[in-house]
Amino acid sequence: MDNRRILRGAVAVAAIGAAVYFVAKAVVGKSPPGEKAFFYDLSAGKIFVASRTAVAPIPGLDGPEEDGYRALVISATGRPEDRSSWQVAYLEKYSPELKRAMEAAQKSGEPLAMGRLAAQAQRFVRRLTDTDWVPSNAPEADAVLSGWARPGPDGVTPVVCSP
Repeated sequence: MDNRRILRGAVAVAAIGAAVYFVAKAVVGKSPPGEKAFFYDLSAGKIFVASRTAVAPIPGLDGPEEDGYRALVISATGRPEDRSSWQVAYLEKYSPELKRAMEAAQKSGEPLAMGRLAAQAQRFVRRLTDTDWVPSNAPEADAVLSGWARPGPDGVTPVVCSP
């Protein structure tokens, strides 16, 4: 009976060791999730990566003009490793008032003084093909925020990409 207990313990240790090995192998060389975010330079027409704590709009790629907007980037093929499949589902920006409040909260380490509902009214979204920004809490924003998540003609549901 002692041999069985020892064998079970050895198998358990080996299984845990294997799990740790494969998890470590999967994450080595990858930056921690969430440090970077996608942005889109409206005048340059290009996706770029910046700190996830940057509050849009931010300066874009081609000058000091603040035309870099947070972008939800998706893979229409369901394969985010294939950069040629990347598309911008929608852009996001904040009102000047909310941007100032968010940046001040980041600097001070204090929570955002503005309530969640008030903040949602000052967060704006649009698709690349749209010209008007809509508040994220407006009924018409639903199509912008979730319209990209439907299966395409090939039956593949797009997936969100991360930098």
